[in-house]
Amino acid sequence: MSIERVVIGFAGSMVLLSVALAYFVSNGWLLLAVFVGANLLQSSFTGFCPLARILARFGLRPGCAFTPRA
Repeated sequence: MSIERVVIGFAGSMVLLSVALAYFVSNGWLLLAVFVGANLLQSSFTGFCPLARILARFGLRPGCAFTPRA
């Protein structure tokens, strides 16, 4: 699995978790979804993603996350 796929999966999981926690616990958990979204937005402009750096240190390799499949 590539770094990009792990980052996308992790971000999606965090957004779904924050929405569930906001529904069942407190609306304050929506701030987690805002943080994840802001981090994705800034990484699209700057290319810097803290999770990607951590995953690279664990030995995952970058790949093409959005290659079309024939």
